[in-house]
Amino acid sequence: MSRNKATAIGFTAVLMWALLALLTIGSAPVPPFLLNAVCFAIGGAIGLVWTARQGFHVLREISWKVYAFGTIGLFGYHFLYFTAFRTAPTAETGLIAYLWPLLIVLTSALLPGEKLRPQQLLGAAVAFSGAALIILARDESGGFNTTAMMLAFGCALTWTAYSVLSRRLGEVPTESVTVFCLASAALSLIAHLALEETIWPATTEGWLSMLALGLGPVGAAFFTWDIGMKRGDIQLLGVASYAAPLLSTLALILAGKAEAGWTLLLAAVLITGGAALAARKSG
Repeated sequence: MSRNKATAIGFTAVLMWALLALLTIGSAPVPPFLLNAVCFAIGGAIGLVWTARQGFHVLREISWKVYAFGTIGLFGYHFLYFTAFRTAPTAETGLIAYLWPLLIVLTSALLPGEKLRPQQLLGAAVAFSGAALIILARDESGGFNTTAMMLAFGCALTWTAYSVLSRRLGEVPTESVTVFCLASAALSLIAHLALEETIWPATTEGWLSMLALGLGPVGAAFFTWDIGMKRGDIQLLGVASYAAPLLSTLALILAGKAEAGWTLLLAAVLITGGAALAARKSG
């Protein structure tokens, strides 16, 4: 596989993640743990087909610590994300959750051999001003939901920790994601049966949204992103990921799930631009 092809495949993950907020809203009123269980079961099924190409023996060669780490990361992030959107299904919730590209840049700069550069601090200030704009605008309009914003920020922190700490795991086969998904589905099902009432989608749109979540953002995206990271242009894909919050916001606006107000659009541009600025390498 050529580098350009792998990069293009990796970019499809960014496009799928840009639809995560829209599909999550569309899947209401399915509760978070049940939604986690269904989506990761679909993603795991995709993984089984994927793994069959290489042979299931590769799964036995991976440490249980890797499986535990990956499962906790995927399970935790998506539970917080789905819960945040059930609490406040708004574009603003998604923008706070999409602070993770910026946080990854900042925290990775603190790793051994790395350091914070002036443009990273400037980018952080720009992106967080976008987050502050969301909070202030919502607070003035009386629509601010503290719980939702804390959950959204929590999932940004979770994905940041998962991404940065994953560097310590070395080269892990893409097939490992299959186990991450299946284990996350099992944990979610147990939690759902213990803590939630079973509520299924009431409309065709809801069922299709839930299916699309499992096939795309909470399924195939993990595998295509892994290909891009290992065989494609990592720097190009890194920059592309910073467009996710803006693309996610535009998707919600085009679908009629959010209003194209200047505050929302400015916040999306600030968060996206700040993350991209922080990611730039000094000359």
